[in-house]
Amino acid sequence: MSELERSLDYARDHQQQHLNELIEFLRIPSVSTLPEHRADVQRAAEWLAENMRRAGLSAVEVFPTAGHPVVYGEWMGAGPDAPTVLVYGHYDVQPVDPIDLWDSPPFEPEIRDGELYARGASDDKGQLFVHVKAAEAMLNATGGLPVNVKMLFEGEEEIGSPHLEPFVLEHKDLLAADSALVSDSRILDSDTPCILYGLRGLTYMEVIARGPARDLHSGTYGGSVHNPAQVIGEIIAALHDENGRVAIPGFYDDVRPLTDEEREQLARVPYSLEQWQEETGLDKPWGEPEYTLLERVSARPTCDVNGIYGGFQGQGGKTIIPAMAGAKISMRLVPDQDPNRIAELFEDYVRSVAGDHVELEVINHNNGWWAITDLDSAEIQAAAAAYEATWGKRPVFTREGGSIPIVATFQRELGTPVVLMGFGLDDNIHSPNEHFRIKHFYRGIETVIHYYHRLAARS
Repeated sequence: MSELERSLDYARDHQQQHLNELIEFLRIPSVSTLPEHRADVQRAAEWLAENMRRAGLSAVEVFPTAGHPVVYGEWMGAGPDAPTVLVYGHYDVQPVDPIDLWDSPPFEPEIRDGELYARGASDDKGQLFVHVKAAEAMLNATGGLPVNVKMLFEGEEEIGSPHLEPFVLEHKDLLAADSALVSDSRILDSDTPCILYGLRGLTYMEVIARGPARDLHSGTYGGSVHNPAQVIGEIIAALHDENGRVAIPGFYDDVRPLTDEEREQLARVPYSLEQWQEETGLDKPWGEPEYTLLERVSARPTCDVNGIYGGFQGQGGKTIIPAMAGAKISMRLVPDQDPNRIAELFEDYVRSVAGDHVELEVINHNNGWWAITDLDSAEIQAAAAAYEATWGKRPVFTREGGSIPIVATFQRELGTPVVLMGFGLDDNIHSPNEHFRIKHFYRGIETVIHYYHRLAARS
């Protein structure tokens, strides 16, 4: 019997034990955003570290940060010629509000119809734990892994990972790897695995227009004042042309065109107009007509108004010209756009639209880089083979419209291509009744085992 087969047998023989341990992990209310759960986040980190030690990992350590701790462990016994994989996940979870919408207590895990219900079941404790148990299976069944593995688990993902990038920069030698592996995403459905090979970046801006020193009577001063709320409306109206293209000069200058191969791969993803309509509650899509729906939501840059404020918001009427108004605007970016340059282009453009009758403040709240992995890379091809071996079906390849900033950090600072290997579905993450399909938990463990063996063979 091969080492792969022995490892898979161990994983199958210990399914109930692994599930019981996950349930114990999920009982710890590691809500990172609430100060009253700070001790629980610490307890979750220590619990995870001890479980990693029992799994057979070495150099396991709970690193303090200025916020919540980072948990690290490794197994480097495959030798210097074998590839090294850096595994990332997060053990912190979202708050549980509104609690009255949960069918069972969020930190008392309950199994119903093959689903494990608890906060963090899918995002991301369940998917993180897949990697610990896959390593345990290989180490206990064969005494080793076919590749070197480093595991990095943080406790602040749900609050924007404020201390993770500084940790990575400080520990670049410790975290050096040939590739990274992240399971914090979803597959299309229970029968259709998918590999995310790209993530969009982000530039998040706020524009504040200030006019008169105080709110003015619109009857007395209307017609003589460039209304700050109108200025914000003019800026927003100028952000797109009639076809949905972003109108900021230079916005598309550095956009890397989609290749024919990428468009063919994305066309294989079963994302229909009907699915979009069901998800959005809308009938007719808007946006660049020369791109498909999936291309628009995953592989094209965007500009969206996230909020508008200013003036009278109460019931009834109040005839004023507001002293100030503002808007928050996010732009999702694709290769090879530079978030800092996009922020500069945005500011130059909105100032030109606003004119000189108001004082305009433009704030850059956040920049995040895009990430992409070559479809022909050994890591992506090994992941595809691993999914097919476990699911019995070749995965589809797609990009994700959202952003995971640490993925770009790994690529930029560590030089590692990143494989996004998810095992969840929608799973009500961030909502009441979060759950994780138990079958996917078990399949995930087996998929990771297959991945390491196939990556070693391809390398």
